[in-house]
Amino acid sequence: MALQHARSGECIALERGEDDIANFTSIALIKTDHMELIRLVLPKEKPLPEHRVEGEMTLLCLEGEIAFDAHGRTTILRPNEMVYLAGGEPHAVRANQDAVALMTILLHPGDNSGGPTHRDSRTASNG
Repeated sequence: MALQHARSGECIALERGEDDIANFTSIALIKTDHMELIRLVLPKEKPLPEHRVEGEMTLLCLEGEIAFDAHGRTTILRPNEMVYLAGGEPHAVRANQDAVALMTILLHPGDNSGGPTHRDSRTASNG
């Protein structure tokens, strides 16, 4: 069964279930041609190693405490605090305490973060 993403105007519950941390139940809430919104569950013992996302992103801490490593420094996020990161910047994420976050990634046509590739209609007719 395919994952159902939220539709425009639909209410999205962000509160986690009792077993979210144990089961690492992160989920893509919305995915469009231009953005992806992910409810990210971060157990303390499961860090996300350094990686890059081609699109700009934000990470908003909802619960717990998150250490966000980028630009040669660590930013600590607590509930209701967020960080912005330019596209293509290497970063790592880990939870100092079991945490839940809301991550938004802006997608660009043709990038490697899952965004769709669109052909430019001006060049499509020429070749």
